[in-house]
Amino acid sequence: MAVTETAPIPKQRGEQLLDHAVRYTEERHWDVFAGTWLEYSEGRENCSCGKEDCPAPGAHPNVKDWAAQASGSAVQVRRIWGKHRTASILLPTGRTFDALDVPDSAGFLALARLQRMQRPLGPVTVTPDHRMMFFVLPGAGIKVADLLRKIGWQPSQLDLAARGEGEYVAAPPTRYGGRGSVQWAQPPTAANRWLPDVEELIDALAYACGREAAAERARRQV
Repeated sequence: MAVTETAPIPKQRGEQLLDHAVRYTEERHWDVFAGTWLEYSEGRENCSCGKEDCPAPGAHPNVKDWAAQASGSAVQVRRIWGKHRTASILLPTGRTFDALDVPDSAGFLALARLQRMQRPLGPVTVTPDHRMMFFVLPGAGIKVADLLRKIGWQPSQLDLAARGEGEYVAAPPTRYGGRGSVQWAQPPTAANRWLPDVEELIDALAYACGREAAAERARRQV
């Protein structure tokens, strides 16, 4: 009798989250920590924090001292996600990387421009709330405002911010309630292990954010 090859059993979501969290610590040497998670009740997805109006359901810190709990140990990560299998994966910024936070409409424009210019790029995420995070070397937070002024922009004119020490970003495949999952627009690879400095990206990001701001003003005038 012929043997029928069965399809592999798909991993449960908790297993996927654990695998990704471990990979971030082992392959990228990033610290990670477990955030909130989604709970299902009466056909709805609710954040474990219990707030009905949670702005980032299932994708924010679960405790106040989250920074102290962030770990780069795969053993520790397995222990943490063993307790909360579906907890979100959050990455503290200001340690091995900072993140430049822009609207995704501007981010995709900047990403295409940077690729055409063959600029060095680190990993880039896109979130369900229409933001993009460009990973850069730590220290961007204290440089961005001055860099923008040097190239002719006032920081208040642009929807561009740096996430640094004391902040965090959500990592794929973390989900924001029913909005979808955080995804990689530019995934971590061996080629982008060495992150760019903020100076290498700021002009393209400022240009794209400036265009976005001008388009928004034009829409309001119609």
